[in-house]
Amino acid sequence: MPPGNTKPFSRIAIVGVGQVGAAAAYALILGSVASELLLVDVKVDLRDAQVHDLSDVAYAIDRGTRVRAATHHEAGQCDVVVITAGSKYSLGETGIQHMHRNVSVIRSVVTAMTPFRPDTVVLVVSNPIDLLTTMVQELSGLPQSQVLGSGTFLDSVRLRGLLAEKAKVAASSIQLSVLGVHGDSQVAWSTATINGVPIDKFLPPDTFAHADLADECKERAEKVIHTKGATPFGVGAMVSSICASIVLDKGDVRPISHFQPEFGCCLSSPVVLGGKGILRSVQMPLDSDEQDHIANSAKRLKDTMDRLKQGH
Repeated sequence: MPPGNTKPFSRIAIVGVGQVGAAAAYALILGSVASELLLVDVKVDLRDAQVHDLSDVAYAIDRGTRVRAATHHEAGQCDVVVITAGSKYSLGETGIQHMHRNVSVIRSVVTAMTPFRPDTVVLVVSNPIDLLTTMVQELSGLPQSQVLGSGTFLDSVRLRGLLAEKAKVAASSIQLSVLGVHGDSQVAWSTATINGVPIDKFLPPDTFAHADLADECKERAEKVIHTKGATPFGVGAMVSSICASIVLDKGDVRPISHFQPEFGCCLSSPVVLGGKGILRSVQMPLDSDEQDHIANSAKRLKDTMDRLKQGH
């Protein structure tokens, strides 16, 4: 946005206001990203309680965000819809059970929001993120550029943070992305740099091992999820960042889950984010091993989706 322009009026809906949705709403209010924040949940008492609690936050910082309860239909008419419904794992729930439960939940909420406003951008946060983003793409009737998932954005930020600690540099100086299918992703080490210098040339060879750092990053996330059921604050920060990129038409480059025709499903790779959602994708010069890993994980995701469509 050119300097001196006032922030445009923006209406953002969050569908599913449990632990993750509430954290996303909180981050959006603190960032003053939305002019109006609509909260939607099938649990009306929970929705209303979150509206009252988060309204206090909005009043306290007094930056012009209004928080209110809304219906699924109203959500579908917003500038951005953030779907967090079913994000948290239930106690004792397996990954397969979680997937089937969330497929049912997301199908229901998308149907309730249809038809969407033609220029609405939908951001999927619920897991499994790539499968559900692909499903929302098919169900919503919206252009592919307007349906995206949070994907590996948080994984990339977390990994940069761990590397920054070891390298003793600012995380903002590190260019490093996690790509592909969330949970079976690939770190793009071949393109990773610190202020433009390849990481392996910037750091002494004994600073860290690629595989060890990637494993440490994954284990850290798994420990949080095992204890809390989700990573709400990290996810909330990513949601706020992505929404700001869209409503302020910033042109930020982020590793985001989106539909990729060559794989027939959604997975994460860098895109330019702006007012219409995904403005364009960014091709990274990955090495052959990285390309193969991403292609194989995409095939496994596509096979899972095909089995779900067949009722298995």
